[in-house]
Amino acid sequence: MDVTQISHHDLDGYGACVVAGYVADVKRVVHVPRYSDVGAVLQTESERLAKASAPELLLVTDLSLEADAVQFIKNFAAANLKRPEEQRHRLVVLDHHISSVEHLSAKGLTPLLSAEAGASASYDAGDSLVHVIIDTSRCATRMVFEHRALIADRTLAPDLEERFGTFVAAVDAYDMWRTSDPAFRQGVLVNEVLWESASAYVPPGHPWHDQFITDLLMAIATELQSGASPSEIELRVPVLRKGVVDALLQDEPGDDRSLTMRARLYAALSHSPALFRTLSDGTKLSFGLDGGVFQAVSDHIMGRGDANRIINAARGGGMSFRSRDGSALETARKFRGGGHADSAGGKLPNGSAFSLADAAAQIEPILCPPAPNEADSPFAALKNWKS
Repeated sequence: MDVTQISHHDLDGYGACVVAGYVADVKRVVHVPRYSDVGAVLQTESERLAKASAPELLLVTDLSLEADAVQFIKNFAAANLKRPEEQRHRLVVLDHHISSVEHLSAKGLTPLLSAEAGASASYDAGDSLVHVIIDTSRCATRMVFEHRALIADRTLAPDLEERFGTFVAAVDAYDMWRTSDPAFRQGVLVNEVLWESASAYVPPGHPWHDQFITDLLMAIATELQSGASPSEIELRVPVLRKGVVDALLQDEPGDDRSLTMRARLYAALSHSPALFRTLSDGTKLSFGLDGGVFQAVSDHIMGRGDANRIINAARGGGMSFRSRDGSALETARKFRGGGHADSAGGKLPNGSAFSLADAAAQIEPILCPPAPNEADSPFAALKNWKS
């Protein structure tokens, strides 16, 4: 059964992905930086699952269930019960926000056990294949670790179980802000390493992204397990990160190890179709790339002649335009922007976007408007008229 995970874009959200990736074969991960995007992301996933003939497992972690997310759960359960039994999907929702309890209650979802029995409660969505657990005493990373039987039956080797125990404790102490917990200072280190690496090396949306983050954080977990102090581990992070990059690029043709890690990665990323969508006029569109990554990767693409113009759209609505034919500024003006001939900026029509597909849907009609239908012209009737 294919597993898709949708998780928050913070340390706890990534920690939940690291654990899930080890205990199950997660095929796809969607990171959601803004809670305001959760509804749109879940709706897109709902439409995809409705068309899937084979059963899949959807794992939702650390997304702070608001009204639209709770409605998704209810709709998922109702639609799932109408599918043939052998095609029914599974949904596992693990969250720890107090507000989630309020939104679940407002939509009529009640806990299977009394909430007074403890901080953890399972909710009845009317479908035995839908598991919703809210535990306000634990972070989502720890919840995935402790409820991993819901998504897979894989057994971890004793040494890996111990390493995960150290990692989970650090994330849990940091995310729950237990500053007096000895593991809190370890969590501070893990959080710093994550944000130094989350977007400036392998960006979200690339197939290598989660592997890169997972391998790096597990390398940090090994160091934590050894008893080294955060300051000692901090000095080793560049070497650990280089080891992860070397492993990612070991089969990459033309990889030049005399270059910096980022330069090597950007050269490889420029060949990735996963980061770009080619619009109908040949423009390449990326979404949510770090500014430095976008500039370096676009330079490689244009240097090879693969595109004359490249656009990067940000979640917050900003747009960056790069070109090699002087068209960046001309294009940016169509999106309330300006700048230089080959480097300019603008704004998305809707003010923000939640995915590459959403950004493309906003940009394509303006950048590549469809040709007018001659039949709609008031002169169409005269076209074949003869005097």
